[in-house]
Amino acid sequence: MFRGITSVNLDAKGRMALPVRFRDVWAGCGGHLVVTVDTAEQCLLLYPLPQWEIVQRDLEALANVGKDVRILQRLLIGHATDIEMDGSGRVLLPPPLREHAALNKKLVLLGQGNKIEIWAEEIWQTRKDELKSEAASWR
Repeated sequence: MFRGITSVNLDAKGRMALPVRFRDVWAGCGGHLVVTVDTAEQCLLLYPLPQWEIVQRDLEALANVGKDVRILQRLLIGHATDIEMDGSGRVLLPPPLREHAALNKKLVLLGQGNKIEIWAEEIWQTRKDELKSEAASWR
């Protein structure tokens, strides 16, 4: 579904334009998207609504008895926000989510199969360097 890396800008109103190559996928779900926080990284996760519904169903199916499960549900479901793509292919990212990921003008969109990660460019550059170092140690 989603792969590759793209740089985009966030405008003063908190909107970002989605790359044309991703818009076709979202057009198939009526432009209905869900954005939420990533629980392990300082980025956001953007899902087409049908993909998010699978994730949410799986989260809700977890036995709600452990502290870790409740934390995961609170963070992912609690921050999940329905958004729609406008006629210009832009989406408005809610202020609390922009704060979570420290998003400013320059963003990086990283395709991850069924979703897209949204990173602040400088945070992604640092994290990418860390990941490359980790991967180098696997040799």
